[in-house]
Amino acid sequence: MNYTSDYGYELSYAHEGDAGMDLRSAEDAVILPGGRETIGTGIHIELPKGTVGYVMPRSGLAAKHGITVLNSPGVVDEGYRGEIKATIHNAGFAPFEIRKGDRIAQLVIAPYANVFPEMVDELSETERGNNGFGSTGVK
Repeated sequence: MNYTSDYGYELSYAHEGDAGMDLRSAEDAVILPGGRETIGTGIHIELPKGTVGYVMPRSGLAAKHGITVLNSPGVVDEGYRGEIKATIHNAGFAPFEIRKGDRIAQLVIAPYANVFPEMVDELSETERGNNGFGSTGVK
């Protein structure tokens, strides 16, 4: 995968075997409780054919501060060349300060399959049937 960085931030995995690469903030911001800000990363990517990038929250920020990526996962299509940004939401109880260079999200690259939708008169039967959302219970 090729990338450019407007601010010299490296796009890399923190540890061997990690699924997500750290995305760092290219700007300072304060996000108030219940608020959201779209934060630039300065990163532009060229994905390999047949892959998609997912901008995902960082679990530590979510657990410790209530900070998440609002439209998670944010989808980066293989043809996109603009700056990767993350819309950060503060679901916590205190203002959250972001400084330029802070790790704010992660980028996961995965293969995808294109499907070709076809309208039909009815769908095939399954054991679950049309029992919807929540029908399998908790236990």
